[in-house]
Amino acid sequence: MSQKIWIVLAGIVALSAGAFVAVVKPFQPSTPTPEYFQYFPEPRNLADISLVDQTNTSVDNTVFNGRWSLLFLGYTYCPDICPTTMASLGRVYPELKKIGSDNAVQVVFVSVDPNRDSPERLASYVEYFNPEFVALTGEHAQLFPFVRSLGLMYAIAESTDSPNYLVDHSASVVVIDPKGRALGRFKPKYTPGELAVSDSIQIIKDLPLIIGNYKNN
Repeated sequence: MSQKIWIVLAGIVALSAGAFVAVVKPFQPSTPTPEYFQYFPEPRNLADISLVDQTNTSVDNTVFNGRWSLLFLGYTYCPDICPTTMASLGRVYPELKKIGSDNAVQVVFVSVDPNRDSPERLASYVEYFNPEFVALTGEHAQLFPFVRSLGLMYAIAESTDSPNYLVDHSASVVVIDPKGRALGRFKPKYTPGELAVSDSIQIIKDLPLIIGNYKNN
């Protein structure tokens, strides 16, 4: 019998005797997986922006740097989803601020109706829910690519000549990490006969896990 065959046989015997058994442990996340939050397959880099906030100050993507951002898309004339979601975020905001992290949590409202939502109107709108909230808007040429990079959408299906035109828009709340990347979203909770909005209780439950997993990866 050749030397090579003897080497193979010796290896088989050794393995069967447990001499070279390697124990491979399955991956265990450092913190539990969020129950409601939907991660994107990969973090999304956001389109470059040049917008204005509610103080009429020009802002770019650095508005997201060094903070956890909960971003919601809408407009101040929205009759239902926007005020409901903003009020819900306002109620849980004190708890969001208590989440243990090196980076503070901020709520960002992006208006996709610059025709009616002036900085002054945005200031009054977000102050009603919480004066610490950030409101942004700008020209559609800036908003369209930015909204797409968030994995969201909006559309104005009727003439803006009407004072009461409606804007269709996504109702998800997007989570942006301290590097300014969109990690995923909380999608609206659909219940028959009720308004489909993102559930703030789900956000309170999952955001600490999102931050914990981020810190440990």
